[in-house]
Parts: sequence; structure tokens; C-alpha cells
Amino acid sequence: MSRGRQSVLLLFVTGLLAWPGAPARADYSVPAVEGNIIVDGALNEAFWQSATVVTLDYETIPDENTPADVRTEVLIAENGDKLLVAFRAFDPEPESIVAYLSDRDAAYSDDFVGIVLDTFNDERRAFEFFANPLGIQMDLTFDDVNGNEDDSWDAIWDSAGQITEEGFIVEMAIPFRMLQFPAGNGEKTFGFDLLRFRPRSDRVRLSNNPQDRERPCYLCQLDKLTGFSRVTPGRNLVIAPSAVATRNDALPEVGDSLESGDVDFEPSLDVRWGVTPDINLTATLNPDFSQVEADVAQLQINQRFALFFPEQRPFFLEGADFFSSPIDAVFTRNVADPDYGAKVTGKIDGHTFGAFVADDRLTNLLLPGPLGSDVAGLETDSETAVARYAYDVGQNSRIGGLVTARRGDDYENLVAGIDGRFQFADYHEVSFQYLGSSTEYPDEVVNDFGLGDAAPDGTAWRARWSRDTRNWFHFVQHQDYSKGFRADMGFVPQVDFTKSVAGMYRNFWAPEGQWWNRVSMGGDWDITHDQSGRLLERELEAEVSLQAALRSYIEIGVTRRQQLFDDQLFKETQPRLFAEMNPDGATYLGLFARTGDQVDFANSRLGDNLLISPRINRRFGKGGLMRLRHTWQELEFEGERVFRVNLTDLRVQYQFNPTMFLRLIVLHRDIDRNPAAYLEPVEASTRSVSSQLLFSYKANPQTVFFLGFGDSRLEDDELSDLTQTDRSFFLNVGYAWLP
Repeated sequence: MSRGRQSVLLLFVTGLLAWPGAPARADYSVPAVEGNIIVDGALNEAFWQSATVVTLDYETIPDENTPADVRTEVLIAENGDKLLVAFRAFDPEPESIVAYLSDRDAAYSDDFVGIVLDTFNDERRAFEFFANPLGIQMDLTFDDVNGNEDDSWDAIWDSAGQITEEGFIVEMAIPFRMLQFPAGNGEKTFGFDLLRFRPRSDRVRLSNNPQDRERPCYLCQLDKLTGFSRVTPGRNLVIAPSAVATRNDALPEVGDSLESGDVDFEPSLDVRWGVTPDINLTATLNPDFSQVEADVAQLQINQRFALFFPEQRPFFLEGADFFSSPIDAVFTRNVADPDYGAKVTGKIDGHTFGAFVADDRLTNLLLPGPLGSDVAGLETDSETAVARYAYDVGQNSRIGGLVTARRGDDYENLVAGIDGRFQFADYHEVSFQYLGSSTEYPDEVVNDFGLGDAAPDGTAWRARWSRDTRNWFHFVQHQDYSKGFRADMGFVPQVDFTKSVAGMYRNFWAPEGQWWNRVSMGGDWDITHDQSGRLLERELEAEVSLQAALRSYIEIGVTRRQQLFDDQLFKETQPRLFAEMNPDGATYLGLFARTGDQVDFANSRLGDNLLISPRINRRFGKGGLMRLRHTWQELEFEGERVFRVNLTDLRVQYQFNPTMFLRLIVLHRDIDRNPAAYLEPVEASTRSVSSQLLFSYKANPQTVFFLGFGDSRLEDDELSDLTQTDRSFFLNVGYAWLP
């Protein structure tokens, strides 16, 4: 999750509601008004004179339900087809308003306003619509049961804004066809929250709802919006054909020149259909993901387990929260190169369900173990199916089941199980999941990786209790993964272990008007054994953090660990520091540093490690953004350097207007090893540079034009200087047809 998304989630979850005895929830009626508006941020239509007016009277972050120090008026009405919302955000210093041109879902550091809609009024899941003062859109879903906020969901809606002498105005027009809500005629009730985020020295959150930090739920404390008696979803159908042209050039052998590939032209099709107001169907044929932003670079040296890279592809991201569970049993990046995919998600009464199927032209396997993981590739296609079901219990609890299946020639993996999450006494929560798996590997995988069993079966379970109040957070958790457990559609890099964890944290909140907002301190202890009882790891972590003015945060911690590797038990002590601040709307500064002991896995010994990772985001002009992240790491043994790594991730983007941008990404990796310090022969150095240049025009999330270029260069012991190893060009044109 990006830093911007994390900050929004922090604002939703850590600042969430008022002192006991706060005003009771209010009910508002949304009027049905004939006519329509021009979404331009002007509010000059007579339509708005009939709207319901709601004011944002509470500051909930950083102060706790104090009166808002600026006035915000929100006008709400509906015309049968759309929910129409307008914000008048008054500001005594309009010159301090933070507003930049950005890509969709990227304006979280700006001033912005929006509405949260619990359309089923079940206090479990909501849709969120936000816009900054220039109308840049951010739309998300919020899962209150699992605490997940996801901005991968994209609706087609209208917004516009303008900065005035008194502050700014934002208008929104949200088609009901983009929402899910209970089927049937008659009056409907939505839970709703109206929000304004005002970043100055502190990031201030204003709302119509007072917020109670003693209660861990969010949606359970919203005002209600009633009406919508004539609202129907209409024909909720989006058909988005697209055409993609690509050319890939490659280096056949060392010393040769790049060999030009043929131009490959392929059509594709995406369909989104609201079968009913509460059931959605999406499908894709021959999807192209070439325009997806490159992954953030991660260190891949001196690692035992596979690295996690988040999903970025639109088809798999949409509705991803329907498939989440305590164990990461669904990780859609395992479907690497699909020809097709189909997905259905929905909710009827208290029944939530989701299912998807896809094929894959590449079948990659994550082979987990107790001390590390391997990756294998099969030269065969595979088919994948996932089904998820959950039933609402009580006010904010749920019980459900999950099944995943993946199958190819001489290969099969099946996982099934149950899970639940129960909240009681407002702040206690118990969750669990139990899964069983059955797997059959091809003989070459069994032999190449020494698995010794062509058909492993296994189980995995996880149970957790937590108590979350305004000032205290406690938790206890236990996990048990048998040796034969495999979740090939998930991300489970370690098996054959049991792990117990216990932790406790204490919050101290600042009195009103202080330069600091919150101090938190605490830690956790965990112990891990393999299934035979052998100690794999014992770890104790402690940390203290401070959240303060200039939107700053600093965390200091230390980890003391014993971990088993190569039949030796190594003892590590690692102090660490994380700090970040956003002194103005144009600059973000961050730093992570860690030092101390670290196991040198290549040579089975304990070394001295230093890792420093600064990062900066800087705005330039109205639409420019530069994001730079660098990581420097060095490992030494008895004063002699083992390796040094420099990893640079540079991203520069210029947003010409709300629909058009140009983006450049450059990733540089430089690994310098000292062969004399290794027990086995290694390459002395490896250096690579990859780049991606993309021009993007998006009239809406699916009416798009992409033009892009990418290349990679490599230098190692065979290539004496940076040599271009591949090059690609692509063109993608798509259109969203709403019949």
C-alpha cells in the first residue's frame, strides 16, 4: 500500500469516534429533486436550493471532537439516476489550500472532501468518493470487518472543483448504477460520513459524525441518510473493448545486438455488469497489463524467503477485499499471464460471496519450507478457481469459508477451509482460520527440489484475540502450518512451523493545542518452532513512536532475535529508526535506518549490517511530482566488507490536466560483492538499469489511450559495461461503452 493510502487508512482507523456520551446519531432525509446539474464547481443551478444541508461540526483528528475551526457546508440531493453532493469548504486563508493536478487516487496529501456510503446499512462495507479542490478523484472501498481500505476500485462518476476567495467548492455526481445496494422498491437507508481533510501543520479531519476512539468500529457510528424510494440501478453495464499493439526486442546472446521483434496486435475486452443492485459480474478476455506501473524496487540479496509484491492489475484488484482472509490464501499475482478471467461478487441480506476463474499461460510455484522458500516454473498452462463466502453474525461479526483450486498437466493444488471474526463488548475481537490442502507436483519438480513426496497434504490454522481501546491495544496469536501445507493461489512462503505471538501497546494522547498529537509505546514477543519441536526463532521487539506537528512521525525500536540457520542458532540485536514529515503540501521526507547484527545466509555466519533508506517526494509546478527512494546496505564480517548494495527508484510524473500525464520510472540496482569474503564463488558485481516511459490519457478509468516504452540494461562479470538486453514499445486504446 502506498504512503498516501496508508495515511488515509490511519485517519479512518486511529482517530475514529467521540468520547462516551457523544451526541446520538442523526437521521437525514435526502430529497428527490427533478432535473440535473452541470458538474463544474459553480453551484449556480436552482437544483441545489432543494438540497439537504449538512455541516461538518467536529474535528476528530488530531483533536477529539472539538468544534471545527472552519465551516464546511454539504448539499445532498438525488434525481433518481445520481446522488448529487456539493461541498462549500470555507477557509480564512485560501492561499494555503493544498491542491495539485494528480492522477486518479493520488491526491491524498492535498486538501480534499468526500462522502462515505454504507449502502447496505450493515455497518460492514462502504464506498468512498473523494475529490481535491481541482476535482481530482479518489474512490475506494472500506471493509470495516477486516479493517481494509482499497483504492483499486474505480467507478465512473463526475467531479469538479474550484478555489474561490472564500475557500473552495467541489461538486460530485455519483450514478447509482456504480453502487451496490439492496434490491427492491421503497425507501432505503444508507449510513454516511461527510469528510474534509485540511493539511496544514497538522492533518485535520472534519466530519459530521463525532468519533469515539474507545470503539474499534467505524461504520457502526455513522449518521443515516434515508430516502431513495424511486432509485433503481438502471442498466449497470460497462463494455470496454481495447486494442493493444506491442513490439518486444531482445538480446539473443552476449555480444550480439538487439534483435527486433515483430509487432503483435491483439484485441481485448473487459465487461462489468451489475446483474442486480447487489451482484456484480466482471470479465476480461486477453487482458493487457503493460501500462501497469513498475513495482517498487526491493532488496533481493541475503533473503531466505520470497519477497511480496502487491497486486496492481485492475481486473484482479477490483473486489479484492471480498477474498481476503486471515491467512494469505488468495494472492492473484500467482496468475501471471491470463488469457481470460471472470469474477462475480455480491451481497444478499447477510450473505457475502465472491468467485473468480482464470487461466494462466505461465505456471509459477512458490515452494515453502521452514527455513526458506524456492520458486519453480512449469512449462504448462494452468487453470485457477477461487470461491469465498461469508455470513454476517450479529452487529460486526462474520463466519465464512474459502476454496481455491489450481490445476495443470500433472499438477494440482486444492485448498479449502473455514474462518471467522467475532467482535464483542465493543473492543474485543477473536478471529480464526483453518485450511486444509492437497497437492500433486510433476515428477520434475519433486526431483529438482528434493521434495520427496509427489502428493503432500497438510493443514494450516491461525487464531487471534485482540483488545483495542482508546489507550490500549493487546493481542495474542498462534499459527500452525504443517510440513505438507501448500496454498499455491496464496502467498505462504513458510510452512512446517508453529508460532506464538503476544503484544501490548499504550497510547498517550496530547491535550488540545499541543505541538504533538500522540505517543505510543509497546512491543511484542514471539517464538517459532518447527513441527518436530526444534526452535526456529525467538524474538522480542520494543518501540516508541511520536506523532507531531508538520505531519511528522518518528519511531525508534529495537529487535532482539535468535534464529536458526544451517543448524546454528544466531543471536541478533538490531536497533532501527523510521521518521517522516510533510512540512508543506509540496514536500515529503522519510528515512528508515537499521543497524546491528545480521545473519550472512550465503556464508552461515553472523555479520554487521547497516541499512539506510531515505526517500523524498517533491511537487513542482501545478502538476509535477518527483518521487525518489534510495536504499544503501552494507554487510561486514570481522571488519571486512561482504557486499554493498545501492538500490535507486526514481519516478517523475507531470500531470497536464485531470485526464493526461507523462510518467518516467527508472530503477537502478548495483550489487558489489567481495569474492574473497565468500566461501563459494560469486559474481563480483551486478548492475542493472530499467526504465519505463508512459503517456496516459484517461477520460475515465476505461476510456484510455496509453503509449509506452520500456527497456533494461545489465552489467555483470560477462558484460563489461551496461548493455541493453531488451526493449519494448506498446500502444493501448480502450473505450468504455455504457449502453
